[in-house]
Amino acid sequence: MLSLPDDLRGAFKDPMGPVYTDTERLLADAGDPIVAVGDAVTYHLRVAGRDPDVAVIDGKTKREAVGAEIAAVLDGGNRRIEVDNPPATLSTAMLEALAEALADPDPVVIHVTGEEDLATVPALLVAPEGASVVYGQPNEGMVLVDVTAASKREARELLGKLDGDTAAALSALGVE
Repeated sequence: MLSLPDDLRGAFKDPMGPVYTDTERLLADAGDPIVAVGDAVTYHLRVAGRDPDVAVIDGKTKREAVGAEIAAVLDGGNRRIEVDNPPATLSTAMLEALAEALADPDPVVIHVTGEEDLATVPALLVAPEGASVVYGQPNEGMVLVDVTAASKREARELLGKLDGDTAAALSALGVE
C-alpha cells in the first residue's frame, strides 16, 4: 500500500524520542498500552517482566535471524496475527493488524513475513494518547515515543511522505 522512497530513508534514521539502554528506566517512563516494534525490543521488555500489549516482530534483528535465546522468549502464548509486509513498505495487512491488535484487550503478537521496520509510524497513529511505542535504534538502544497529539501529527506527516495511497492507509488503520 505504501512504500518508502529512497530519498526519504534518512528521515527515518533519527530517533523519534529518547534512547534507553536500561529497560527498567524505559518502563518507568512508558505509558500504557505499550507497542513494541522489533524482536530485540520485545525480548528486553518481556525479560523485564512487561509483555507488550502489541509486539510487532519478524524473527530478525539487524537483518539477521534472532538467536535461540531471543526466539524462545518471543514464542509466547499470545494471540498471533500473521502478515506479509515486504521491506520498506507498509502493507494493508500490516495496517489492519495494528488496528486489530490495539483493539484487543489481551496482548497480541503481529508476526511479519518480510520486515517490520516502518510499523512505528502507523502504530503512533492508531495507539491512544498516553500509550508508548518502543522500537530499536540499531547499536544504540530502545527508543521510547510517547503517543501525544504532537507525535501523532509527526507520524501523519511521515506517513504522508511515503509513496502510495495515504487516504487508504489511514482508512485501513481506522484513523480519520
